[in-house]
Amino acid sequence: MKKKLVFALAGVSIVAAAGWWWSGSGDRLAAGNAKPAAGAKGAAPADGAPPALVTLATAVRQDVPVTVQVNGSVVSLNSVDLRPQVTNTVAAVHVKEGQFVKEGQLLFTLDDRNDQANLARARAQQKRDEATLADLERQYKRSQELLAQNFISKSASDATLSQLEAQRAAVAADRAAVQSAQVALGYATLRAPIAGRIGAVNIYPGTLVQPTLSLVTITQLDPIAVSFPVPEANLQDLLAAARSRAKVEALVTGRQEPLSGVLNFVDNTVDPQIGTVRAKAVFDNADQSLWPGQFVGTRITVRTLAGATVVPAAALMMLPDGASLYVVDHAGTAARRKVQVLYTFGTKVAVSGVEPGEQVVIEGSQNVRPGGKVRVDAKAAPAGTTGVTPGSAASSDIKTPRERA
Repeated sequence: MKKKLVFALAGVSIVAAAGWWWSGSGDRLAAGNAKPAAGAKGAAPADGAPPALVTLATAVRQDVPVTVQVNGSVVSLNSVDLRPQVTNTVAAVHVKEGQFVKEGQLLFTLDDRNDQANLARARAQQKRDEATLADLERQYKRSQELLAQNFISKSASDATLSQLEAQRAAVAADRAAVQSAQVALGYATLRAPIAGRIGAVNIYPGTLVQPTLSLVTITQLDPIAVSFPVPEANLQDLLAAARSRAKVEALVTGRQEPLSGVLNFVDNTVDPQIGTVRAKAVFDNADQSLWPGQFVGTRITVRTLAGATVVPAAALMMLPDGASLYVVDHAGTAARRKVQVLYTFGTKVAVSGVEPGEQVVIEGSQNVRPGGKVRVDAKAAPAGTTGVTPGSAASSDIKTPRERA
């Protein structure tokens, strides 16, 4: 029993000695691995973050035209579907399909023999009634003379007057019948109501035609129009452009230069299903560059932002609280600034909230923090950006390559 007690006391003494030795060695290890104080050689910067590597661009002032570019279709200003007004037989066809015709040019002739006979009959009836009218006028004149000498009664003279008035009405009816026969005869000749190009002609001499049958279609090609939809957000600008007869460009496949026309029509309603309003522009088309039904691209300048501040679109950051960008001062400090996007065109955007000449970050903004320092990557700076590191001796006069030239 005494031996077991002695062994237990000895084990406790050994554990205590080991704990004392381990504690001392730990303090010595901590003292040996202690880091140098802040400010010593090799220490990190006081803010704990190096300057972010960015590319800058200069905000510029310029006039920005606000354009709307959409697809449109070519439509004719006038198109006539020519039909006969009577049922008759075609006597002659005076044109060929695809031919350009002038207004009033003879196109078709129908069989007019019956109409010629009706006109001759009406004229003969008119001449007969006119002769009877002349005789009654002479009789009435004699009755007036006899009545003045009391050779006939007043009632006899009035009877002659009644016959005269009835014959005058008959002559007037004959004249109307002659005009009606002339109109019917006019239906036998079909002329071009407008100048333009005729389509397919499927009518030949001897064909029986009637008012329900289309003989030919005439389409005006010069001038011609282009119809295109404009978003309702640009409606007020479009109405102002229409009042000033703004210029409209048509982009035709196969032509390098766009065609120029004039805006002359804006529809009176907005399509509620797609939210657009239909507009139309007129183009000179002497060379037939535009053809009815053709799809073309249209571009119209609805207004101009005078003296707008323009920055590269790459500078914008779309955040939950709106659009913003980083502006870098001459000391190389970045500040995030909220802006309002006025208009985007190509790779640039017109904004408010930035002054012309200020430097904005276009690359590396994901590494920039508000109030943090930045340095410019001169090798990656594209044309029109600055390659001077903010905070350096030359950063007080940062200019673009064009400004330096």
